[in-house]
Amino acid sequence: MIARTEFLNELLSFKDKKLIKVISGIRRCGKSTLLDLFEEHLLKIGVPKERIVHINLEEGEFDNLKTYKELYDFVNNKLIQDEMNYVMLDEVQNVENFQKACDSLFVKKNVDLYITGSNARLLSGELATLLSGRYVEIKMLPLSFKEYISVRGKSDLQIKFSEYLKDGSFPYTLQLDSANEKRAYLDGIYNTILIKDVAYHNKISDISMLVDIVKFMFSIIGSEVSSTNIANTMTSKGRKISVPTVENYLKALTDAFILYKAERYDIKGKQILASGAKYYGADTGLRYFLLGFKNADVGHLLENIVYLELLRRGCKVSVGKIGNTEIDFVAENQNDTKYYQVAWSAVDKETLKRELRPLEVVKDHNAKYLLTMDFIPSASHNGIKQMNVLEWLLGE
Repeated sequence: MIARTEFLNELLSFKDKKLIKVISGIRRCGKSTLLDLFEEHLLKIGVPKERIVHINLEEGEFDNLKTYKELYDFVNNKLIQDEMNYVMLDEVQNVENFQKACDSLFVKKNVDLYITGSNARLLSGELATLLSGRYVEIKMLPLSFKEYISVRGKSDLQIKFSEYLKDGSFPYTLQLDSANEKRAYLDGIYNTILIKDVAYHNKISDISMLVDIVKFMFSIIGSEVSSTNIANTMTSKGRKISVPTVENYLKALTDAFILYKAERYDIKGKQILASGAKYYGADTGLRYFLLGFKNADVGHLLENIVYLELLRRGCKVSVGKIGNTEIDFVAENQNDTKYYQVAWSAVDKETLKRELRPLEVVKDHNAKYLLTMDFIPSASHNGIKQMNVLEWLLGE
């Protein structure tokens, strides 16, 4: 198992706190492995095996747990009285009305509860109402480049980054050798997400339209787009679809964590703008699986990698607008705000000027970065730090 250290440390920080630990993220990003690592830690510190109730609700042996009452009864019968029990429910959304079982277990003084799910709807509706203020969410993503390199080694970084872009960042791909094996694995992930987490949960019957929307969104990663643009494009290709239906599909795809939405942020007015969002994929390997190498905008794919890394670092990420200029990313966390411009290369003087210009327009004192694939010494341009993106991914 790859030691997902940052996520594991975050999980450990909430151990024995009276909060439900909710681990969310796209299928196969490592949620189950994180629970396995957590269980391993509990055993190492002396927690007896009988006080750990670990159920993966996608495994056949638990197919009989269809309702919240059956799940609750099953877990309750395994609890050791007058001792703290660590209850882990993996892919809990597979149980009807699971939130009622979670609520009933949570109120027990001898239960520390951990749940995972592959859909953002896990924390919507009744669960959010029942557990308001009583849970913490740990948002998982597939492997960062730093985690990928921890397995693959630091030699030939550019080659390995190309493989990371193409093969993707799902942890299990590191155990597969051939391109055909990796493609078959991504095919399985993609179809499971599309059918189980998107179509089934959202009662979408037109699967072919859903597939077309997904492919279109992956083809325009990092480009400004609206639901109207998408509907018009589909209609022009002979696939008539309404704007509200497009919006429902996009919501379903972001809920399943296959797409992420970066809204536009007016830096001067300090407010989110209503139109012109950008979308990024959870994994660039899925993009190559769906579309191959044709029309691959490597600059936008690099943006995608940076966007996901900023999410991993706990940032709220938006697209910056100031006047007529655009900054790729405004990254905010509890402590500060940083601005990022991303380009595949800025060796050409005119390209460098163009990439620096949006950052120069911002007059506040927040840190500003230009990230490129150029292997040159880090430089400063009037306070704007230019860095090699691979060094940034492996460092900061």
